[in-house]
Amino acid sequence: MTRSVRRTRRTLQVAGASVAALLALSACSSSDDDSSATTKSDTSSAATPKLSGSITVFAAASLQESFTTLKADFEKAHPGTTVNFSFGGSDTLAAQITSGAPADVFAAASPKTMAIVTDKKDTATTPATFVRNQLEIATLPGNPDKISSLKDLTKSSLKVVLCDKTVPCGAAAQKALDASKLKLTPVSYEEDVKSALNKVVLKEADAAVVYKTDVKAAGSKVEGVEFPESSNAINDYPIALLKNAPNPTVAKAFIALVQSAEGQQVLNEAGFLKP
Repeated sequence: MTRSVRRTRRTLQVAGASVAALLALSACSSSDDDSSATTKSDTSSAATPKLSGSITVFAAASLQESFTTLKADFEKAHPGTTVNFSFGGSDTLAAQITSGAPADVFAAASPKTMAIVTDKKDTATTPATFVRNQLEIATLPGNPDKISSLKDLTKSSLKVVLCDKTVPCGAAAQKALDASKLKLTPVSYEEDVKSALNKVVLKEADAAVVYKTDVKAAGSKVEGVEFPESSNAINDYPIALLKNAPNPTVAKAFIALVQSAEGQQVLNEAGFLKP
């Protein structure tokens, strides 16, 4: 064999070895990248676990329309979750919670009714104000009795309905009346703001003192009359995770939605004031 042929063969062997080494290195690098990508994916997945299961939210009656909208948004964003509600007077809901009723979240229409729950140490987080609400007079459509002020409601010819004094809307109405030094004897005290409004909707009363949000939600069924004294009786609405929440992870996510820009937009459009 000639010296030239041996030299050529040796060169090819060295080149082949180099290519093999490069291929092996490339494979290792690819494997490392895949491993790194998998690790990152696993870490990302672990950081944002999928929400599932149901929660029960106890909420003031005046939140019914807004929270129902937020429920639809939440369940659409988190398939596999369900938000159930119990709407009513905040004082009644608070009493149910302290008596052991199973619930995940409490959204009250006043700090005083939230305090019923916090005083019993039944909250897992510090209550945070997420909206505020102001009173308005709801009259029959077209305002046939020409009601234009809080004082007009004291006329003996009018059938006026108020929320019970233990309910936030009733306490606020009483505060406005006291500040104006007015005395009003309603034909009935109702257990929550929706019940008071419904008396006017059904034409069983000529007027009711309710929230602006409830007047707005009723649409053409009633007419709203603003009164200046309402600015002295605005209610803060606090929300909190409950201590024995069956599904705290989903509950926290729902609270986060309520406090988010998206949630605030829904609430503001309903007539609630910013916190």
